[in-house]
Amino acid sequence: MTDHIYKKIELVGSSKTSIEDAIENALARAHKSIHHVDWFEVQETRGHVVDGKVGHYQVVLKVGFRLDDD
Repeated sequence: MTDHIYKKIELVGSSKTSIEDAIENALARAHKSIHHVDWFEVQETRGHVVDGKVGHYQVVLKVGFRLDDD
């Protein structure tokens, strides 16, 4: 088995629908430009209130990805 090196970055996903959709949106966007995304950690959950209701959900994620082998 080869040793791997990983990097973690922070992303904020948002959705008008749900926390889960906010996570999915962040991961889907990261997948377009980051190779080898392997895991995520939810760091924060928050939202924006509009007229007494949830306007947007926001989720702060730490996303881990494996660096390309040379």
